[in-house]
Amino acid sequence: MSCLEELNLYLRIWNRPTFIDGNHLHNEILIHMLQLHTFNFYINTENNINGSTLRLSNGDIQRTFTNLGNQRVACIIDYLTTDKVICHVFSLPFKFDRLENITNNFPNIIFSHVTHLGLSDTVPFKYELFIRVTQSFPLLKYLSVHNVRPPYWEFHKPRPVDDWCSIVKYPHLISLDIWSADNHYVEHFLNETKTYLPCLIELRIRYHSLKTVTQNFTRDITRRNCANVKQLIVKDSIVYPKDVYRYFPSLSNEFSSDIF
Repeated sequence: MSCLEELNLYLRIWNRPTFIDGNHLHNEILIHMLQLHTFNFYINTENNINGSTLRLSNGDIQRTFTNLGNQRVACIIDYLTTDKVICHVFSLPFKFDRLENITNNFPNIIFSHVTHLGLSDTVPFKYELFIRVTQSFPLLKYLSVHNVRPPYWEFHKPRPVDDWCSIVKYPHLISLDIWSADNHYVEHFLNETKTYLPCLIELRIRYHSLKTVTQNFTRDITRRNCANVKQLIVKDSIVYPKDVYRYFPSLSNEFSSDIF
């Protein structure tokens, strides 16, 4: 590979003793590829830590990329719990179509190629985050949300006048996974006064959450975002009542559920 001129590298690594940083890339890859002139990379390192582990910052990692010349690099470090940390390092502009384990802590960058996004955090997501997502990921088609911590707002109460400034619009989103999300986020996505999902055709969700937020498939304000769904994915195999098919008119009459 010493004659390689272009390299696109996408790596996700678990339980490595240290993060993959600029020094590792230089010593393990770049010095062996002297003809390399185009290097696009995304590296996600997920580690278990203990209380004595040195807490590195984004700046600490970013300063290790001095051997990449004019290559622009971004870094995100998230200490999710006392014993788990995730480090993302990637070249700019971002050239890949997938990002996962993204928390509230992501930079104000336009990820113009990303179509698959996984949001996951132990800190609640608030309305502002979803606005930022639509701005930073304009071509988003597949979104998963993993967060069991509800935000400060309560979906069964009127929202403050200045809390929700506008409807969050996902013009290209075709698949939404909110199975591991608190009911507040289910409400956020299905309520047409909060979110606009004109292309949604696949929904992965807990059946109990769906019944709760749609008020047992009678609530009008959550009906529009369900209207085009062709595939409804729940955990257990069930036979849907007729109310479900009336609420999801695009579902096939032969379709009951997928098991995962």
